[in-house]
Amino acid sequence: MINAYLLQSMVDASNDGIVVAEREGEDTILIYMNAAFERLTGYSPTEVLYQDCRFLQGDDRDQLARARIRRALAEHQPCREVLRNYRKGGDVFWNELSITPLHDPISQRTYYIGIQKDVTRQVELERQLAEAQAALADRERC
Repeated sequence: MINAYLLQSMVDASNDGIVVAEREGEDTILIYMNAAFERLTGYSPTEVLYQDCRFLQGDDRDQLARARIRRALAEHQPCREVLRNYRKGGDVFWNELSITPLHDPISQRTYYIGIQKDVTRQVELERQLAEAQAALADRERC
């Protein structure tokens, strides 16, 4: 069996942001974040713990991925989506968010484990590839 120190050390060693949240009505409240989450977003625990996690989207709330996440949370289902988020300084980053619900039989509460990976470079490369393919297709039509 893994002891608490070893488990915490494993989570802290992750390069991906790891958060734990719980639902309160329509809000998803952060109750834990690892150090990688702070490095990824620029937010410290005192700034964001016990806040709704939507702060990462800023005013950019009309993303289709958000609707799919809300549906998965309401149905207590896992999901993986890519969101356009904002770091504390306002810089945009693309965040691949994997959410897994965990039901605690003791407290009868459901918690959500979120693993966050910065996929900004991948999204940018995919955009450049699509533009290059479109340009090539245009040239072939001429």
